[in-house]
Amino acid sequence: MKIAQVTPLYEAVPPRLYGGTERVVAHLTDALVDLGHDVTLFASADAETRARLIPVRDQAIRLDPAPFKSDLAA
Repeated sequence: MKIAQVTPLYEAVPPRLYGGTERVVAHLTDALVDLGHDVTLFASADAETRARLIPVRDQAIRLDPAPFKSDLAA
């Protein structure tokens, strides 16, 4: 079966510190791959997975040292 997993971009997958949703997605994605499914994970490029990874941004938002555009507008 082809399965797409989409994660929030705030935290890495699996999370470095906290992140319940991201931890569940990491375990579920790897378990589905182990069962033979064709899994694609849409997450930040720093994600670690056995599935095919489609990076949506370079780094999880919480770990990105670059400020948000809204912070620069002031």
